[in-house]
Amino acid sequence: MPYATLRFVHLGWRVIRIEAAQIGSHLPGDPNRYIGAKVADETRHSYFVAPNVGKESIALNLKSPEAHKAIRRIIKELDVDVFCCNTLPGRYEQFGIDYKTLSEVKADLIWAGISAMGPDYPHVPGYDPIMQAMAGHMELTGDPAGSPMLSGIPLIDLKAGDEVYAGVCLALAERAMTGKGSRIDVSMLQAAASWLITTLPLVDIDCDPSEITRSGNEHRKFIPTNVYPCSDGFMLMAIGSDAQWRRLTGIPRFHSIAHEYRVNNNGRLADRIQLHKDITEITSKVSCSELGAELAQSSLPNAPILNIPQVGELEALQGKRTTTTTPEGKQIRMQPMAIDVENSQTEFAFPPKYAEQTGSVLAEAGYSADEITQLLESGAATGA
Repeated sequence: MPYATLRFVHLGWRVIRIEAAQIGSHLPGDPNRYIGAKVADETRHSYFVAPNVGKESIALNLKSPEAHKAIRRIIKELDVDVFCCNTLPGRYEQFGIDYKTLSEVKADLIWAGISAMGPDYPHVPGYDPIMQAMAGHMELTGDPAGSPMLSGIPLIDLKAGDEVYAGVCLALAERAMTGKGSRIDVSMLQAAASWLITTLPLVDIDCDPSEITRSGNEHRKFIPTNVYPCSDGFMLMAIGSDAQWRRLTGIPRFHSIAHEYRVNNNGRLADRIQLHKDITEITSKVSCSELGAELAQSSLPNAPILNIPQVGELEALQGKRTTTTTPEGKQIRMQPMAIDVENSQTEFAFPPKYAEQTGSVLAEAGYSADEITQLLESGAATGA
């Protein structure tokens, strides 16, 4: 959900985060606030920064009836368009944030929730690694002779966020025509399984088991598509057709692998193990830049395996990356937006301190200074 609402920030929308009120000696609010190196203060560590730029933070105790009233009042008085949550569905009513309750306050409200397996499984917690395991993503990732592996990024968390983003945008378009609000439930499991387009359907087409398990860096069908060592790094080379194979073997250094039984993809598939060895022997003697230039000259898809700092310096991303500035004045370059948005800004306010806007948002919703003090003293809310 932090990624979905970050995409809303990129559109120029106002986003107010509701975090847990401080209870006892536990660290308050979003646990991600305390992960990684401290960037600004004790509630703003490195893992929290990028997903939460440009947002506001209020803190409410959702077990308190007074906090429930505050949420409803904020929705009404601030004319909130969209309410999002990513807690267990079994807690929606307990926390006073269920669609029925909130839509009674504002009939055209768009409500979106992310959970592990949707409202039919209200008590199942959802964490990206668990979903990668359950949805088969780990079974499809890694060396076939090794263990299943997680993706290097939280793919399913981000996929679920994109589904909320798309669903909300669609709901807003529909509301513009009908005047009606809507409820959106995103199941992380279902969203993740929707990506199994090249594997899950094969189960009913009598596939070979090798087609639906780990294949390392090798494409299961298009041969050779794999990572190959160079003298100074690694190169991903993708040959997706017989025509591309002919262009590859037309390059002088690859003449030796142009055997008759490899002229079509099925032949290369049958000989893929030896073919991989033959190509490795060739590529390991040349630099990534030299090999890349030869492949590009023959219009063959290729890319060196870049590390993260190198990705940040790609020419294609210059001018695309978003930025924020710490309270001390240090600029932080972040990831680009998913797509270019015309006339959009790319510099965003540094993430808020925990509960930084509790008082101002409550005041905007019509609470008097005395009423805000009462909420804070009762524990229904926490201020900065």
